[in-house]
Amino acid sequence: MAPELQSLGRAVKQAQYRQHRALDGRLAGVGTTLAQWDALRAISRSPGATARSLAAATFQSEQAFGTLAGRLVAQGLVERRPGHGRRIEHHLTPAGEETLKAGHRVADEVLAECFAPLSEAERTTLLGLLHRLTKERTEG
Repeated sequence: MAPELQSLGRAVKQAQYRQHRALDGRLAGVGTTLAQWDALRAISRSPGATARSLAAATFQSEQAFGTLAGRLVAQGLVERRPGHGRRIEHHLTPAGEETLKAGHRVADEVLAECFAPLSEAERTTLLGLLHRLTKERTEG
């Protein structure tokens, strides 16, 4: 049983790796990286969020996210604003909004290509199974 599970784990990782490489390569064409675009997405979903919550949302350490956010501020894509107490809030600038939109277009194209071998029903099944795995893992 263990070798089959290892094979499954490796197949998931290979699919993720291929998807990430394709996204990162194509996002360069709109002036961003996958990590930067993912950070913009997280900030867009939670305007005013702290680095701690954004780091968790993007699967990074707080230190790594802080460095990334600093680069996004330097590029004029993100603003850091004082919040309640010592809280620092993150917001997209108009340029950040435009980069995010361009990234969405690229991601839609890349993901359509990545999942093209699967029918719509298979994609729905796969999504349901992955949600089940991540739900059980986070709640269990």
